[in-house]
Formats: sequence, C-alpha cells, structure tokens
Amino acid sequence: MANPAYLSVWAKGFSEATMLEQFAQFLKTVPASTGTPKFSELVIRAVNPSETLVIERDLRARPLEAEEVVELAREHLHSDSAYEVGSHWDLWTYDAETRHWKFGPQRLELHCRGEEYDDGAYVEGGHFQAEIAFEHLFTGHGRLLGARAGIVAPPEHPAEVEFLAAMSRAENLREYHQKTRENIQKLLGWIGALEEALPIERYRLWSEGEENFEARLDEILAVR
Repeated sequence: MANPAYLSVWAKGFSEATMLEQFAQFLKTVPASTGTPKFSELVIRAVNPSETLVIERDLRARPLEAEEVVELAREHLHSDSAYEVGSHWDLWTYDAETRHWKFGPQRLELHCRGEEYDDGAYVEGGHFQAEIAFEHLFTGHGRLLGARAGIVAPPEHPAEVEFLAAMSRAENLREYHQKTRENIQKLLGWIGALEEALPIERYRLWSEGEENFEARLDEILAVR
C-alpha cells in the first residue's frame, strides 16, 4: 500500500493573532503546479476533526492568491480552529503503462492548526503541515535506491513485477534515481523558501512507511 509523506513545521511567535498571517506566508512559498489552480479548496474545522465542518469552499473557479485565501478564513479566526487548503505541485512519476516518466501535478494538502485545536495536535504535527505526496516519489520502491539498495520483500502485484523487471536494466535504474533525486531537490528547495519566509523553530519530514524518512532522502542524494 502506498504511504503518504508529510512536512511538519513549527513556527516561532505563533499565536491566534499571528497564525493566519503566518499561514499566508506559508502558502506563498508553495511551488504550485503550472497546470492546475494554485489553490483548489479551503476547509475550516473547529475543535477537532470529528466536528461538522465550519466551511468547505471550492476555489477552482477563480484563481486566488495566498492572502485572498486567508482572508476568506479571517472571520473564523480562533485558536481552536484548523485551516486546510488544497493545492498541487509538479513531481516526476513513472507511468507503468507507457513506461515513461511524467512531470505533472500531485496533490498537496496544506494545514494550519491553532494551538487549542484537537487538544493541542500541533505539538506532534506542527503548526503547519503539508501532505506532500506518496513517499515512494521521494524514496523509491522497495529499497531500489540508495547506498543499501536491495529489495526488502518480493513483489505482490503483476505491475510491480513488471516495474522491477524494467528497473533491472542499469539505464532505467539510473533514470529512476535521477528523477527521484529531482523530486527530493524540489522538496528541499521548498523547505529553503519556507525558512526564508517564516520564523521557523524546527521542521520534520516524515512518512507512514519509513522509520526515518529524512535519512532515506539523504541516502539517495548521497549516491552519485
């Protein structure tokens, strides 16, 4: 099963008074896809995820800038609220049917959590969090990439068998490594932009399938 990967960010000076302004700065840094609206939806939640949505708004009909998206949320500014914005960014993916690489939009989910929302969920998840895409777009499949390359488990699906057969060719594996490196570099470039735009206390890259997602990225980047 494909696992998502995340970027969590904790900001200095975050409070009810500053969080929407900081969220606007966060949104401004998004390296949005060239083929889709920069921001596609806005969802506002209160108290915790089990409560009825405060707002769910489709933003695809009219392009909005970061400040305009945040302005839609301003009348619902509370420290026990969370704000979610949908977007896309362009990453390399492998098309198993055509056996070619495609550079195109992948879903981004961008979150801002007030410090009283969901019993202080920001402590573990960050003031800001982005679900950045499936982890294999940055780590590769089955430990094919990195200094300790090797298949951990046998393939379970015919498509996976075909993919591994294609990657057994050295030139295909080199291209896979290069495209994955480009995805990682784009992610790190975004983090660099965030560090310039926000007073970041710390950030964390993580995923549901990797014990140490950041270490895997470093390992793949280290291989030339």
